[in-house]
Amino acid sequence: MRRRTQALALALVSLLTCLVPVGTAEAGAAKRTTECQGDWLPATPTGSDVMGGRLGFLDLAPVKIGKNVDWRTDPYRNRSWSMVFHSLRWMGRLVADYESNGDKAYLDRAVEIAKDWVADNPRGGARTSPYAWQEHPIALRAPALVCLSKHVDADWLTRSLSEHATMLSNPKLYEKGHNHGIDQDIALLGIGCRYGRKEWSGLAIRRLTETVKLDVDSQGALREQAPRYAIYVYERLRVAMDNIRACRLTVPGEISRRWESMEDFISHSTQPNGYMVPIGDGGADVRPVGYSPPKKTVRVFGNGYVYGRTSWNDPGSAFYSIRFGPGMKYHGHEDHLGVTYYAQGRDVLVDAGFDSYENSGYRRWTMSPQAHNTSTVAGARFRGGTATALSRSSIGQDRQSYRLTDRAYGVPRTRSVLVGHGRDVMAVLDTVPKGSRVGNLWHFSRDLSVVSNGGGRVVLKDEKGWKATLAQVSMPSCRPVGGLKVVRGGKNPYQGWVSSAYLQRHPAPAVVAPAAGASVLTVVVPGTDDPSLSCSGGTVTVKTSEGTVSLRARGADLS
Repeated sequence: MRRRTQALALALVSLLTCLVPVGTAEAGAAKRTTECQGDWLPATPTGSDVMGGRLGFLDLAPVKIGKNVDWRTDPYRNRSWSMVFHSLRWMGRLVADYESNGDKAYLDRAVEIAKDWVADNPRGGARTSPYAWQEHPIALRAPALVCLSKHVDADWLTRSLSEHATMLSNPKLYEKGHNHGIDQDIALLGIGCRYGRKEWSGLAIRRLTETVKLDVDSQGALREQAPRYAIYVYERLRVAMDNIRACRLTVPGEISRRWESMEDFISHSTQPNGYMVPIGDGGADVRPVGYSPPKKTVRVFGNGYVYGRTSWNDPGSAFYSIRFGPGMKYHGHEDHLGVTYYAQGRDVLVDAGFDSYENSGYRRWTMSPQAHNTSTVAGARFRGGTATALSRSSIGQDRQSYRLTDRAYGVPRTRSVLVGHGRDVMAVLDTVPKGSRVGNLWHFSRDLSVVSNGGGRVVLKDEKGWKATLAQVSMPSCRPVGGLKVVRGGKNPYQGWVSSAYLQRHPAPAVVAPAAGASVLTVVVPGTDDPSLSCSGGTVTVKTSEGTVSLRARGADLS
């Protein structure tokens, strides 16, 4: 959730007299409206809590507010909390409940809250909260005020909605190609339709079309670099299309086509346990519901994702993800070349995940290469925002292999990944030019603990005794890599953590491999503590819990 750091002084584009509500309900009537019975309701506190002055956001402890609200309240020093506070969706909850229960006290309190917010937060005011007129709170607050306008016809409310429309129309505030832009378009469309202002509703639809083309590619992949935001964008586009139709306007075909294509991306981004793989700013507790599984079990999305699994609708299926593509932006992390691996019904290799948007040392670590299963180059400076190319892929029924390359450390850095299905194994070959040395990092599930570490092998197990092994050798010598270090819960620097949900972090084993040479092969074998690994020429043989797997390591390639 991004902040605007500069306030813009803008003149209103319309006079109050131009805003004539279309179909205003009779004051006090408990009539259900589409504007108030919105998709946002599940994310708000209950009406009884709001009436009691208790506001609970983001699973943080509820905060008590008085009848006269202090709009500079910031109990957790948390940007997300303050954004939700100033969105006034929780005020809209009272209006929605009034439509259901007919209790006018709910509507009266909603009016008190909204009127107080308007009075205390003039743009540019000395006591105005710094969050009040940021672009995202504006976009989320406007629909709540439109909802209120269905039952309240008052000059202060009409003036405020006019000012919201002015801000939403300003191109300097518009977040083009981003989920915030979609919210801005939904808000502007709502005000335009409410007051019959075609210039606002038309602008919203034109901008929305452009934003969708930038934010969602032709394969349905979200360009914001965090798959969980695909769910948000998918659901918000559904709202946008419904609102366009309710306004008796036509949904552009480009929007509907890309919206439909997103379902495949969301499904492929979901692990066999039902939770979305936590890539970028995506929590490990996100569980997509209602998305149909595609036919393909392996899919390469050109904007930076490889997903593969052995089958659909089987919690025991193997699953992996690989990251590449454009440099980091929006909700992405520096995770290129990073992999995750789920096998035999368990998380094995994981991403450190998402903790919060607060500018903390932990947040900065989760975004860094050190929080991902990727490679490093000894003595070289990391160059953030570097693009990574997928230069080769081979997709078979029982095994898939890929090669990725970039210059994130100033020299060519190549990673080849081979995944065996049937006989579960993941092999990763990291190479750099002669004269450079490559190391890597491996983050394991917090449910695993280390059994042993020695001879280039780390064995881990869960509480039921299930085991997995990481083995690492230098190539082409096939000598075990010594000095593998396991870190769990380190704080200076951060290492060995995973985040299970918002503001929740847990110690977890991370294997930090030293820079052992120009070519290093890492093999992760689930289900055993004693896999044999041998080399003969360019052939590497790995004995898994389910049989033997042979692979060829030739230069920078695995096959």
